[in-house]
Amino acid sequence: MPGVHIGDGAIIGTNSVVAKDIPPYAIAVGNPCRVVRKRFDEELIDILLKFRWWDKSIEEIENLMPILSCSNLEKVKEELKTRL
Repeated sequence: MPGVHIGDGAIIGTNSVVAKDIPPYAIAVGNPCRVVRKRFDEELIDILLKFRWWDKSIEEIENLMPILSCSNLEKVKEELKTRL
């Protein structure tokens, strides 16, 4: 819907109607759309929002891929904190 904001990293389900703002890194579904859960804990969300990997150059993103795709979220937090 016009005037709503979908936060960075949010996932919106197929055929969902977004009628209100969706926070960053949330998963939202339905009609009307509602947040069902967060993708990560608040600390990692804050780090990702400060890090803004999507504003980096392609070369930097390619170098970050092993970190950003790691399944150990504690390791991701520590690695990104050192790069802030």
